[in-house]
Amino acid sequence: MTDDAPELRASDADRERVAEVLRDALAEGRLDMAEFEERLDATYQARTYGELAPITRDLPVSGVAVPAVSMTKDPAAGTSWAGRIVGGEGSSARAVAVMSGFQRTGRWTVPRRFDCFAFWGGGEVDLREANFAAGEVQINCVAVMGGVNVIVPPGVEVVVRGIGIMGGFDQREEGVPGEPGAPRVVVSGFAFWGGVGVERKPTRAERRRLKEKRRQEKLEREGHGRELHGRDWHGRED
Repeated sequence: MTDDAPELRASDADRERVAEVLRDALAEGRLDMAEFEERLDATYQARTYGELAPITRDLPVSGVAVPAVSMTKDPAAGTSWAGRIVGGEGSSARAVAVMSGFQRTGRWTVPRRFDCFAFWGGGEVDLREANFAAGEVQINCVAVMGGVNVIVPPGVEVVVRGIGIMGGFDQREEGVPGEPGAPRVVVSGFAFWGGVGVERKPTRAERRRLKEKRRQEKLEREGHGRELHGRDWHGRED
């Protein structure tokens, strides 16, 4: 490891790995809420490995100290989708809502085909934090006097093949090119007096990053404004 390794720029994936360690520590009672929030803020503000490494240095995992964040940039890490296409059968194959609702969200594995049915009810299939059993998965939705909403993360290609009778399938996200290596999501099925929505939303980590970026930009603007206010129109200090 070189002496300047701590100054290497950290990626969003690096920050999210540290944030996951903090969430586990909060759940295990190793951190209280105030400590968790303080360290989480520091995580999403960190720009280098040197700033990330101390945040989890005192947090053990299963009795073993948390390893420092890797100082070697791996081309397969970061924004790569390779780690999210995991194979296997998927953690859930179907969901049903009859005068009720269902949710498939958070960290789960999407099978090659996921079937969902909503009758006088609604459901949500959220793929933003999911893994995928294959490079192409099918979300088959049947909505009768009900609705299903499919949420995909940025970078995923979406194809809509559903049929609507006095109902509809949302096709606004179709035609957006996918990122290299990203999965392809085919939304199929049937809607009668109901609808199937498809929308693209950033992950929670990305929303936090954007929120923090806007906060920093606001602080910088306010600081610049105070600096200008402290000078007269000749550029002299008051």
